Amino acid sequence: MARFKKEKSGELPAISTASMPDIIFMLLFFFMVTTTMREVTLKVRNKMPEATEVQKLEKKALVSFIYIGPPIQSKLYGTESRIQLNDSFRTVADIAEFIYTEREARVEADRPLLTTSLKVDQEVKMGVVTDVKQELRKVGAFKINYSTRKKAAKTLE
Repeated sequence: MARFKKEKSGELPAISTASMPDIIFMLLFFFMVTTTMREVTLKVRNKMPEATEVQKLEKKALVSFIYIGPPIQSKLYGTESRIQLNDSFRTVADIAEFIYTEREARVEADRPLLTTSLKVDQEVKMGVVTDVKQELRKVGAFKINYSTRKKAAKTLE
């Protein structure tokens, strides 16, 4: 009777790449779900002051941000404090229109819950902030939040 003899080769078998598209799509889906996109491109310097008693906002979707500070491109826009609404520089007179459009973009039930958050650079003069607050009062935006950095706790050594 004849015997069949297997030839042994010293080569490694090829790696199966059949599951590679599944892995790539899982990674893509993971990064799409976990990544947040920045909605506004900052055009003003925004080094916020430190505070010790801070609270986090619960519903960030109901917050409209107003940025106040000196422009990042000081050669182009000067060094005086500017107001940024969304992606453009505006004046105090434009705040009313901004608040109205923010209200219209929300559902009727959420409109009373809207909060206006002021992200103000720590070097800005208080007169600009007061003017913004007066304009917010005129349009009935009474929920105002000041964004700050949490002050680091001092350790005793």
